[in-house]
Amino acid sequence: MKLKDNTHFLAVKNWIQKSLGKHTLLLLSFFTGIFGATVAIVVKNLLHFTTEALSTAFPEAQVNYYYLAFPFVGIILTVLYVKFVVKDNLSHGVSIVLNSISNYNGFLRPHNIYSSMVASSITVGFGGSVGLEAPIVLTGSAVGSNLARLFNLSRKDTIILLACGSCGAMAAIFKAPIAAIVFAIEVLMLDLTATSIVPLLISAATGTILSLLFLGKDVMLTNAPVTTFQIKNVGIYILLGITTGLVSVYFLRISRLIERIFLKIKKQRLKIILGSILLGGLIFVFPVFYGEGYGNIAELMNGSTELIIKNSPLYNLSHQYHLIFILFLAGVVFLKVIATALTNAAGGVGGVFAPSLFVGAFLGYLIADILRYYFGLDIPTTNCVLAGMSGVLAGVMHAPLTGIFLIAELTTGYNLLIPLMVTSSLAYLTSHLFEKHSVYTRKLAEKGKLKTHNKDKFAVHRIDFMSLLDSNIMTVPLNASLHDYVKIIEQSKRNIFVVLDQNQKFSGLLLMDEHRDVIFKQELYDSIEVKDLIYIPDIVVYDTDTAEEMVEKFRKTENFNLPVITKNGDYLGFLSRAKVLDYYKELIAEESDD
Repeated sequence: MKLKDNTHFLAVKNWIQKSLGKHTLLLLSFFTGIFGATVAIVVKNLLHFTTEALSTAFPEAQVNYYYLAFPFVGIILTVLYVKFVVKDNLSHGVSIVLNSISNYNGFLRPHNIYSSMVASSITVGFGGSVGLEAPIVLTGSAVGSNLARLFNLSRKDTIILLACGSCGAMAAIFKAPIAAIVFAIEVLMLDLTATSIVPLLISAATGTILSLLFLGKDVMLTNAPVTTFQIKNVGIYILLGITTGLVSVYFLRISRLIERIFLKIKKQRLKIILGSILLGGLIFVFPVFYGEGYGNIAELMNGSTELIIKNSPLYNLSHQYHLIFILFLAGVVFLKVIATALTNAAGGVGGVFAPSLFVGAFLGYLIADILRYYFGLDIPTTNCVLAGMSGVLAGVMHAPLTGIFLIAELTTGYNLLIPLMVTSSLAYLTSHLFEKHSVYTRKLAEKGKLKTHNKDKFAVHRIDFMSLLDSNIMTVPLNASLHDYVKIIEQSKRNIFVVLDQNQKFSGLLLMDEHRDVIFKQELYDSIEVKDLIYIPDIVVYDTDTAEEMVEKFRKTENFNLPVITKNGDYLGFLSRAKVLDYYKELIAEESDD
């Protein structure tokens, strides 16, 4: 029966490929959009049901000790699921997608279709202070990747279909098709061509339509009271841009610091206990850290500030002293980053997309509240909240366009387009000044495995320099006479020779063109020795040099050839600039034409 079913599938697959030919990718992008959107819808509903089931334990406006326990339970369940069911690394979902594109021809393992979706739902449902977007993007990408593999698509089409999966999933999450396409181009660094843009459009539209059908027409910030942009407020958005950029740097560095600290802890049990205790303590004082936090962003913009501090020990004090509320907001901005990092470091699964928006929203409100309360300025609070969201997202992800279009679509309009452009661009520039890589790309870039964001550098890293060595250049003993040198010249078709000492160590070079004045004078054959003619190069290539170091040595010397030796002085061969360049061009052409 199984064989029969497989035969039927192969027949259908062959019929599709034969009938549609090069348009097969368009049909598959449609189905990928459907599957990607379905993932987003399922995860959102899983989270909703989990949150609803647990929220009955939360009394209104009272200290809630359940906050200390629920994240601990969620992290334990997640760790057990990952360790005994998945048996693979699920952290940093978008980084896994980038690594797949850069190093595995777009291949993602089949378990990625469901594993991150389940794990992140458990983590966030029990209060983990992370987002669902990165796991959902990974799941949608895995759907596209495995569908492409099923239909034996080329490497290029596989990567396009992978991007379609992430595009459909993200479009469904936010009902923001343009932002989803921009995300695929800006974050996944998909090449913008007619071949790639049409499948992305199909997937994004499909994902959005399904989301509208099953999750309703309203987007996250439909009712946000946005005010029209006024030129007098441009200074506020410049301030927000620089501030959100600096907070983005803080976000990236604190996340990295906590990750490194927990990596030094070898016992997983200790990681879970330590991380959960610290996370539970933070959520106990700042209940807004519980889960994704999108509801708190809506309350912030609607002016329901009392609700964002409910269940906190600071609840009563905030009514008496406005400064306590200001300090609470500042604590939310700077400690949310720690809560997110602790969730992942302790063993939870989730992304930084939602936390970035969350931090940006509270930062925007904090700045607006300070300017309004202490300086008496008429500040458009909601606009500041939205601009803050766009700015931190742009700074953390190094994706200013994604930040702009996402917030614009979430508010169902483009009234804030200019403020978003000002804030996002300044946030990106400020963040990039201190952090050259985003939260998703840093580790891959450090290992030289990030092809998507620097194809030239990646191609250089792929060159196996040792396989390009020219070992046909003849050698001459250091103690040889001019007569011996001339005999070797007669046997060679090259005009360069390598000099080795009695221990066969590299001593220097002989450049025949430099010796024409003596090699034809037989009376000098016995009076001149090779050591009198030797040329010792200032720069040589070592077999331990990195790709960048080798390229830099060619650039610095402007030589066409460089000798390659070991640190012990053993001669290995010659490296030709022309040969390296030809191989580099082949790699670039392979990436472009595949």
